[in-house]
Amino acid sequence: MAILGATGTVGQRMVQLLDGHPWFSVVALAASPRSAGRGYREAAAWTLGGEVPEAVAGLTVVTPDPDALARAAGGTLPPLVLSALDASVAGPVESELAAAGALVVSNARSHRMDPSVPLVVPEVNPQHLALLDGRPGPGGIITNPNCSTIGLVLALAPLHRRWGVESVHVATLQALSGAGLPGVPAMEIMDNVIPFIGGEEEKLETETLKILGELSGGGIVPAPFRISAQCSRVPVTDGHLEFVSVGLAGDPTPQEVARELAGFRSPLVGGADGEGEPGLPSAPEYPIRVLEASDAPQPRKHRDLGGGMTVSVGRIRPCPLLTVRMAVLSHNTVRGAAGGALLCAELALREGRLAGAGVEA
Repeated sequence: MAILGATGTVGQRMVQLLDGHPWFSVVALAASPRSAGRGYREAAAWTLGGEVPEAVAGLTVVTPDPDALARAAGGTLPPLVLSALDASVAGPVESELAAAGALVVSNARSHRMDPSVPLVVPEVNPQHLALLDGRPGPGGIITNPNCSTIGLVLALAPLHRRWGVESVHVATLQALSGAGLPGVPAMEIMDNVIPFIGGEEEKLETETLKILGELSGGGIVPAPFRISAQCSRVPVTDGHLEFVSVGLAGDPTPQEVARELAGFRSPLVGGADGEGEPGLPSAPEYPIRVLEASDAPQPRKHRDLGGGMTVSVGRIRPCPLLTVRMAVLSHNTVRGAAGGALLCAELALREGRLAGAGVEA
């Protein structure tokens, strides 16, 4: 596989998560022209804990086009590409790679709302990969949702299936790493909260409805409820905290809601008896952790649960306007970006979406 945007915040997370992965091997790394031609160790300006993984440290960074990636991979375009490119350049690059035969799992917004492109949280709507069935060749695009959308969707999905969501209000406190590199200037964010993130509220309000929508007639019918979102940037390194109020049909109690969330077992881990589909390496068995403490969840304490792939939910209580309110925390660069995209890639491989590439799980 190859990684696009490998030197940025999300690209580095992808490299980190793929080090020693049991199914995938990274054979090519791509980034902007200013990084191309340099060794990855030099080009990456590594910001994460630990060292650059030795398996990729010596790879030469190339530009994200099919010919350059094929040369870097030994002559053949890798069948799978994880893209952490910025949305300003991702759209045409990802389309070109898909046309050349690669399955691209994108972390950018460019194709998320395209009717023929699946927007996937694997525990929630794996069936939406069926949108790929109409592609003319082996290539295609799968999109990973916005980092704040993923935490919200994982918390809403079990409730929507059990009772039906009727309305949602969400206010987010989003971490600095979500802004990428070089990030928000220190003098703007220190001792401050910035109550605006361009395009973020619209993503929450539209992507959630597509993910929780129904596959019908070769397309997606959006979920039939409304969302009101307000988004802010806060001086936290990693971890998006969301305050969610949700209206539910059937008027369940907070205790019933908590039990439903805590009991949500991932459909990606195989049968409890070891039968059925093989589990996905990046999938936690229980992707939601309900926390009982009155002051939980907190980014510093809880963002790394499940290796950063578990969403924490706390403060589940009655809402005087809707049904219940709660606090939802997710690790924005792991579950909300690199880890979520990797999980989509694992799902695609397990379901044979890379058939013909000579690989299988």
